[in-house]
Amino acid sequence: MKEYIFIIITIFVACEDSKKKVEPPSDDEWKLEGWELIWNDEFNSLELNENKWSYEIGGHGWGNNELQYYSDEDSTAFIEDGNLVLRAEVVPQGTGSPDNLRYFSSARLRTSGKGDWKYGRIEVKAKVALGQGIWPAIWMLPTDWMYGGWPQSGEIDIMEHVGYDPGHVHGSIHTESYNHKINTQRGGSKKLNNIDTAFYVYAIEWFEDRIDFYINDEKYYTFQNDKKNNFKTWPFNQRFHLLINIAVGGDWPGSPDETTNFPSEMKIDYVRVYKKIEL
Repeated sequence: MKEYIFIIITIFVACEDSKKKVEPPSDDEWKLEGWELIWNDEFNSLELNENKWSYEIGGHGWGNNELQYYSDEDSTAFIEDGNLVLRAEVVPQGTGSPDNLRYFSSARLRTSGKGDWKYGRIEVKAKVALGQGIWPAIWMLPTDWMYGGWPQSGEIDIMEHVGYDPGHVHGSIHTESYNHKINTQRGGSKKLNNIDTAFYVYAIEWFEDRIDFYINDEKYYTFQNDKKNNFKTWPFNQRFHLLINIAVGGDWPGSPDETTNFPSEMKIDYVRVYKKIEL
């Protein structure tokens, strides 16, 4: 009987641990002066923690004429050697209408309802997937859509990379007034080396008056709040959640070709979210 009680307690403790928003790493590298860690995933478990992440599923083009089907199969998102791995592969998926059938599979994960924040520092340490037609992204969408659909309620792109332009990493925002559909988006970019083999830390620091974009703690772009109290230019006063995905094809990257190597993978070492300590 004691053995069964021990097993039950062990399982209960493991389940409760998986629900914790903060699991401090064993070293002090995560500590940032002036910031408090409030949510993180170090990907040290054997499986994806679904108390922190949800799969998005479907193959309808996602507003960008993308070619992949986002799946919840273990082959598209999994934990390996302490990293979250997202994998795009040539695997036909999708059922129902012909518009939902796609010849590539991939993964799109989000924290909505499990990690939602207004202001703070969000950082992701990642190796980026490469290849013509491959479009990895680390980004944020509104949780409550207070001002309407996209782009009215906003979008924050912490990191995007399109395969035809190797090494150029982009950070940007989208609003009703500033978005790529009308060629008015606001953002910056930086040329990096070996982004598929070396980890870089992609981050934003989001305040009431601005959003700063960083790579390895080097700031390369700032979007300022124009303080007109107008959601069309600054909808970033509401909760947002994080998304990580690899798209295949689409309006921006174009389609894969004979040079594209599959499978194509993005690896995430950690995700950490901080809030500013008020003095």
